[in-house]
Amino acid sequence: MPHLKVTPFDTSIIEQQIKRSPMMTFCAAAMNRNDMLIGIEHEGEEFLLQLKPDENAYLLKYDKVTRPLKVNLLKVALESVSKELNLEVLSSNIAISNTKSPLSSEHFKKIEDFEHITYPKEKISVEVGFGSGRHLLHQAKKNPDTLFIGLEIHTPSAQQVLKQIELQELDNIWVVNYDARLFLEMLPSNVCEQIFVHFPVPWDKKPHRRVISPSFLDESMRVLRKGGRLELRTDSDKYFWYALETFFSVPKVEVEVRKNEALDVTSKYEARWLRQEKDIYDVYVKCTQESAPRLLTVDFNFNDVKYTPRIEERLPKKALVFEGYFIHFERVYKISEESILIKCAFGSFDRPEHKYILLEKESCRYFVSPPVKTTVNFQAHQKLAEQMMLGKGE
Repeated sequence: MPHLKVTPFDTSIIEQQIKRSPMMTFCAAAMNRNDMLIGIEHEGEEFLLQLKPDENAYLLKYDKVTRPLKVNLLKVALESVSKELNLEVLSSNIAISNTKSPLSSEHFKKIEDFEHITYPKEKISVEVGFGSGRHLLHQAKKNPDTLFIGLEIHTPSAQQVLKQIELQELDNIWVVNYDARLFLEMLPSNVCEQIFVHFPVPWDKKPHRRVISPSFLDESMRVLRKGGRLELRTDSDKYFWYALETFFSVPKVEVEVRKNEALDVTSKYEARWLRQEKDIYDVYVKCTQESAPRLLTVDFNFNDVKYTPRIEERLPKKALVFEGYFIHFERVYKISEESILIKCAFGSFDRPEHKYILLEKESCRYFVSPPVKTTVNFQAHQKLAEQMMLGKGE
């Protein structure tokens, strides 16, 4: 990802430059650490750059939590900041590509878009972790009456598929660069025809990170229409048996297993396993009943939370665990005498949210966007607000 290595410099010049900067909005210094965050606003998007000092060089790079999908936005911001601060660049990888941007605003959807979205097709299918996108593109061409929502957290893969959508002139694919386990909670009940999970990472040593889980299965059955199917395809024996155990634990589903079935299209990854004559398993889980509508009203505003002096010293240092979720104020960055930026992790244990909270004298908000509207996120949000109120002495 884009970054610059620059000669060590006096970081106090950042604050001086912000008042004149067309792009930098604030500078926040980590408490008990030596790294800094620089707020950026460019082309309608907010994000952060991170400055990590070292003895021989300072590293200026993107921030993982707020990173925008458009890599060129980061490159432009890094170049602009380095010029504004007159930094001496030692090494760089921010050359701007002159090719047409692979992103298509029409087909790329942010997770928050789904709070009030209109679906252009009656039929909807979801593919989780589409990788190269071969199967997703094939299904979209084969079924023009269906909207395919492809979920992929690997940004370069998402960019490549967006480019292919334009080249192949497809109008029935949306790409979402987000965690599938959280995304499903944004969909209404009984709307999906199929949910494809092809060759998920087995995570044998970290099973809590697997896509297939009891909660993912519950959400899949809720969003699938009666008769719709969750389709798992895997080359991992361990994952296959783990998934079977998970699927059979749920009442009122039909499970079908096939082995080494040939599909119309295969990925490079699958083709390699086929050449090695490795077994490939398909497990189909059929939804057999309609689900109740999803009714969830949440408000992620921090209405009564404001900055008060030394609140940062009174926030809990360790994670607080509650039934089914947790909150953790991981790091605090000082912006001014009346404002701080707090890096938080919260929500469910197997799919936590990572966000910043911008706490100022007159306001408090998530930076840059609120969490996904799930029940556990809302419960965690209420605890975050409660702890910040306690931190101000109320």
